[in-house]
Amino acid sequence: MPKTLHYRSGSVIYVRGDEAEKVFLLKSGTVNLSYQDIETNEHIHDLVQTGEFFGVKSALGRYLREENAMALQDPVLMVFTVPEFEAMIMANTRIIMKMLRVFSTQLRRIHRQLSRMMETKEPQNPELGLFGLGKYYFENKYFDRATYVFERYLSAYPAGSSAAQAAEYLRKAGTASTGLPGPASAEDPSPSEPDPPDLSPGNPAAEAYTQGLDLIARKNYAEAHEVFTKILEEDKDPEYTAKSSFETGRCLFLQARYEDCIKSYTAMIIKYPKHPDLAEALFFMGQSHEKDGRKDQAMVFYKKILSQSEDVKEETRVKAQQALVALGGAV
Repeated sequence: MPKTLHYRSGSVIYVRGDEAEKVFLLKSGTVNLSYQDIETNEHIHDLVQTGEFFGVKSALGRYLREENAMALQDPVLMVFTVPEFEAMIMANTRIIMKMLRVFSTQLRRIHRQLSRMMETKEPQNPELGLFGLGKYYFENKYFDRATYVFERYLSAYPAGSSAAQAAEYLRKAGTASTGLPGPASAEDPSPSEPDPPDLSPGNPAAEAYTQGLDLIARKNYAEAHEVFTKILEEDKDPEYTAKSSFETGRCLFLQARYEDCIKSYTAMIIKYPKHPDLAEALFFMGQSHEKDGRKDQAMVFYKKILSQSEDVKEETRVKAQQALVALGGAV
């Protein structure tokens, strides 16, 4: 039998890259689906309408989630296993036809986008194209592919206009330790630790970030939150903007501002669904729900951490296991 689950506003239902084992039906409230457009690379947001299913394609196709699903306005969902969903739609022709129309529309849209991309007549500079491809892979955490492309670039264009940049990207991709979170299309974040902050002159974001960490160490959480918030607002350095998006949530949690902590990390996950500290953020969200007495919702977050097969620090995994057991949940 399908289960009915209640989500609070700002909760994470699933994120891009999660295992897809369930299909969802929105009974009430609002759910936001966010993904990246294949043509423009823009972040698209779709609101699920009451009575609509979502998470269907990835669940039936047995592949990882392609979008983020966030709870808005306290949604109530019916959650189906794949066998339950298949049995239900086979007994209801009307639902099958409705879903076929939706999938057909989506496929036509994708086909039009791909056609426009293939029909471009604009000449491409092969050197810039190769460098751009390597940069794309690097920024989206495909480090092995980035390494291969930059090696090819330096071999073909040793004196190229972007040779110095390519060499630097190659070095970082080889160590996979930049800690630079990619945008929403990132697939394979590095499990390695970030590089230490760059405190070279002319990097005010790094200096401010280090100041914020020092304030946390001295338990000046409110001041630290102001520092990290300013880094986010100025948004001058992508690396430290991403890092600060995690630290703002941590500061809110340490101030016992649990609802604000959940909202802050929800915004972080939407922008950086493959953030290196994603699992730790999910743990803080679980703790925030637990502190506010929402134990069932807290268990959802702990289980989400444990369901991630890789890129979760052992320390975070152990904390999630202990928290789940303490609430009476099965590991």
